[in-house]
Amino acid sequence: MARRSVFTLLLLLLGTGAIAQVSSSPLLSFNEKQIRIKRIGMLTLGGWAVGNMAVSGVSAFNAGGSNRHFHQMNVYWNVVNLALAGFGYYGASKADPAGMDLAKTLKDYYGTEKTLLFNAGLDVGYILGGLYLTERAKNAEKGRDRLKGFGQSVMLQGGFLLLFDTAFYLVLQRQEGGLTNLLSGLTFTGNAVAWVVQF
Repeated sequence: MARRSVFTLLLLLLGTGAIAQVSSSPLLSFNEKQIRIKRIGMLTLGGWAVGNMAVSGVSAFNAGGSNRHFHQMNVYWNVVNLALAGFGYYGASKADPAGMDLAKTLKDYYGTEKTLLFNAGLDVGYILGGLYLTERAKNAEKGRDRLKGFGQSVMLQGGFLLLFDTAFYLVLQRQEGGLTNLLSGLTFTGNAVAWVVQF
């Protein structure tokens, strides 16, 4: 009788470990993908920033009129982009996919989506702000070149950021199927939550 109880207890403990491994493996895989996507996104943003700073940094010295101001604003704008990309990459690199439970994964995933949607709204605002500056330059008595150059730069940068944030969001959306699969075994009743894993 005692042997049977010990055997049953060992079987239950081993079975629990197997369930934990099966259920955490898809979660770990999903988290690793999300972190990889974030790193690639931040490298893309950083690459855009470095490229703009290099080209516009040189061009600002050789250009005159509104073109000079266009390149100056590109450099200013992309200093900020590079800082954001650096902090974002650092944060993604420090993230531990194995240390993220389901609640943390959901919070992180949907938080990133909300941030990208908010940023896309800001990007439209940047484009409109740049358009306003270029239109204002047409009737300005002073600083016409600066308004036009800055406006064109802000429209360009806002346009890129809108494409970037939209593409980043769509890539995350493609990964949502993995999140749906993770949650497919989750069931709620009036007073209990269960996560069923089939293996």
